Amino acid sequence: MSRYVKKRSKKAGLPPGTLVYIGDRKPDGVKITILDYNEADFHEMDAGTVEACFPFRDTLSVTWLDVDGTHDIETIRKLGECYGLHPLVQEDILNTDQRPKLEDYGDYLYIVLKMLSHDERSGEIRSEQVSLILGRSFVISFQEGKEGDVFGPIRDRIRSGKGRIRKTGADFLAYSLIDAVVDSYFVIMEKLGESVDILEERLVDRPSPETLHGIHALKKEMIFLRKSVWPLREVIGALERGDSGLIQEPTRAYLRDVYDHTIQVIETIETFRDMVTGMLDIYLSSLSNRLNEVMKVLTIIATLFMPLTFLAGVYGMNFRRMPELEWPWGYPAVLGIMCTVAISMLAYFKKKKWF
Repeated sequence: MSRYVKKRSKKAGLPPGTLVYIGDRKPDGVKITILDYNEADFHEMDAGTVEACFPFRDTLSVTWLDVDGTHDIETIRKLGECYGLHPLVQEDILNTDQRPKLEDYGDYLYIVLKMLSHDERSGEIRSEQVSLILGRSFVISFQEGKEGDVFGPIRDRIRSGKGRIRKTGADFLAYSLIDAVVDSYFVIMEKLGESVDILEERLVDRPSPETLHGIHALKKEMIFLRKSVWPLREVIGALERGDSGLIQEPTRAYLRDVYDHTIQVIETIETFRDMVTGMLDIYLSSLSNRLNEVMKVLTIIATLFMPLTFLAGVYGMNFRRMPELEWPWGYPAVLGIMCTVAISMLAYFKKKKWF
């Protein structure tokens, strides 16, 4: 199955709110990490069962539930029942083909992001859906369960107590997670820029069918990135300008900064997209120029041999009364005429700069 499209056919005809997982099946189980903290204290644990998360539903501290793996429907259902998540939200968490979006349910906000990573082995860009639930005193993050994430520095800041994160509420934690996802886009942009530069050099030096395949692959990547990043501008803009009481005023200033970063990423994608489109035009022009060069050489060769063929045809006729046939210098003379004609035509073509 293509990594750009995920099957939705298994949900066809089912009523809204039906919990069906859409995504790649994971061999491992679900891992839930609990980080509960305030300015003075910090507690971290791996929840062996989903029930271990229930006591953190209403606490005076900030709780971050990091759910690694969304393929277990029962885990999503139990967390949804405990934290009062709407059935449609639970359905969207299991549907890993969502576009970035924001939904306000009053008591909590539901945010969908796309976390991107670069596969060093295949050179492809991988996408993982991240769903965030922002409540009064908690944040629940749902990841598909692929290897690694970009939240390591946030965990380290919480553990060490450095920065503002331990002194602020759940809204600042949600901002930090969003900021980490957006910052990772710049790493992807750097990798993509390197690929574009390499492809440009190959295109200028010696275009080949492999170059065309590379251009089409990059074009697909641009469409994929645009689909993953472009809607995020609306999400962050709505968070920053919205009237939800879950977002405190000091946090909105930080969200404006993330919004600026998102715009910068989108502009970079559009620039690369225009460059790749231009590469395709350059490739087609290069092929056309090469074909023209070949045709020019063949045309010059054919033009040179036209008078020579005429002379050879005239003296190849087997008429008895041809004075030159009996002349001792007839053969050398005809060869001399042929060479003179050929050299004269080459000099004329050179003067006209036809080659």
